[in-house]
Amino acid sequence: MAGHNKWSKIKRLKAVLDSKRGKVFSRYAKEIAVAARLGGGDPAMNPRLRSAILAARAENMPNDNIERAIGKGTGVGGSGATVEELVYEGYAPGGVALLIEAATDNKNRTAADLRAIFNDLGGNLASSGSTAYLFERIGTLEVPASASEEDRLLEILLEAGAGDCNFQEDRFYISTPPEKLTTVVEALRAAGFQPGAAKLTYEPRTTNRVDEKTTEAVQEVCDALEDLDDVLEVHTNHEV
Repeated sequence: MAGHNKWSKIKRLKAVLDSKRGKVFSRYAKEIAVAARLGGGDPAMNPRLRSAILAARAENMPNDNIERAIGKGTGVGGSGATVEELVYEGYAPGGVALLIEAATDNKNRTAADLRAIFNDLGGNLASSGSTAYLFERIGTLEVPASASEEDRLLEILLEAGAGDCNFQEDRFYISTPPEKLTTVVEALRAAGFQPGAAKLTYEPRTTNRVDEKTTEAVQEVCDALEDLDDVLEVHTNHEV
């Protein structure tokens, strides 16, 4: 009986892990498809696609899944509906602003799913332009390196047009203007560094200070939104 209980627990844990892995793969597949549709299916000529593939492989996404996602983005192999990249805007409890990055093949379904979460947990899905002005589009990337390499790295970043660089533990965290992200990544590679996790994202221009109870409510909304297959990332402007 004890052995049976242990096996049951292992099966339940595996089911949870498989479910989470499936969601991760689904999101990367959509990011890869969008990148391929916008910039072509050749990673060597499409930095965004290359970054998405590297991130997917870091999560052990199978190559077959990656190739299917590229095919869907480029329309090769009759892979079905076109995946679109969309940004939704909304408010969480406490008036906290949200930007929701999504990749979807059905805008009506995605909007309905988002609206249902807001209806259940508070806040509302807003019209275009309601919160976007509160956020700034930036490029971000990480570079594993030692502190002894900082001077050389900073020189490369300045020449390439990066915005900011912070060193924590064994990693540099770099921000760039969005149009400079590819230039910075290529300059680092040419100098022998191995940049990773390069992406375009949003950061708040100003923050909305809220109490801990409101923060918990905001986090509940964000977690529910991020659980949706169509949602890639959720950005907020709240500060505890």
